Amino acid sequence: MERYHVPGLSIALIHDRQIHMAKGFGVLEAGTDHKVDSDTIFNACSISKFVTAMLVMKLVDQGFLDLDEDINNILTSWKLPYSKLIQSNKVTLRTLLSHQSGVVDPEGSFGEFDPTQGIPTMVDLLEGRTPYCKESIKVMYKPGSDFQYSDIGFCIIQQAIEDVLGQSFEEIMNELVFEPLNMKSSLIMRSADVKFSQKISCGHQSNGDLVSSKYPFYPYPAAVGVWTSPSDLARLVIELMYSLHGTSQLGISPRTSKEMITSQGGKVWAGLGLFLDSSNHEVEISSLGWGVGYQCMMIAYPYLRSGAVIMTNTDLGVHQMKGIIGEIVNSLEW
Repeated sequence: MERYHVPGLSIALIHDRQIHMAKGFGVLEAGTDHKVDSDTIFNACSISKFVTAMLVMKLVDQGFLDLDEDINNILTSWKLPYSKLIQSNKVTLRTLLSHQSGVVDPEGSFGEFDPTQGIPTMVDLLEGRTPYCKESIKVMYKPGSDFQYSDIGFCIIQQAIEDVLGQSFEEIMNELVFEPLNMKSSLIMRSADVKFSQKISCGHQSNGDLVSSKYPFYPYPAAVGVWTSPSDLARLVIELMYSLHGTSQLGISPRTSKEMITSQGGKVWAGLGLFLDSSNHEVEISSLGWGVGYQCMMIAYPYLRSGAVIMTNTDLGVHQMKGIIGEIVNSLEW
């Protein structure tokens, strides 16, 4: 941590579908003595997409959503504009979750929260009426024909979930995922939540200095808005493992959970809300989080019942596997 200028780090290891070890190292904020522990909260950044995908799977099994239904049949408060690109190939939750929907993030979009601009509604964002996304969203290529990593796709998913259930995404996530799994260190960050700073880790630059906004966050919960601890994320990974064997706490069926870890659209690395690899014939799932002041990683082998979640309060400016997270992952024995 000294070599990489990382003030704080926390890790949870999964063995035999249990949290085998959870421990924090360092401090919440450089120059202080506020220690990181196993309950310290970090910005999950894009690991939020895995969390959102688990919520979608629950809603699919409850009959609220269908992975392969035209998303415009689900949305009520906003619709994807019609184009010939979606005449025969529809945008669906499946293509949105696997980043193959045809929507593309506009250049310069999805910056961190700006207190002078406030938190946008998803409709305003999708219509291009906010500084966070200055272009109205439309399909740019035929759904299913290409892979384009997309935050906007998960904003569409968020709006669909809110339209169907008639509640805010935060309320839905708390009620259907965080509370049932006892994820007490998980929240959707709002500007008022800095009052919980005794548990929330501050963001730092690659040289170890504190970032100017201290708790930088993004007002797009489904895409990048979850703040949590490694132990809480490990509980969600364990839930996926149990769901594959028919013993889900959330009620996710083996068939539905298997969809998450199955290659989508001919892209062998693309699952639903996570990424896939293989090692010694065992499927490997992963999700990476990278934002202003933070980096984190989830990696797991669901059929080996093992995994790890590593979160740091520093953006090293290099891929996770080329920094301290990569050193930890490479040292683990699965």
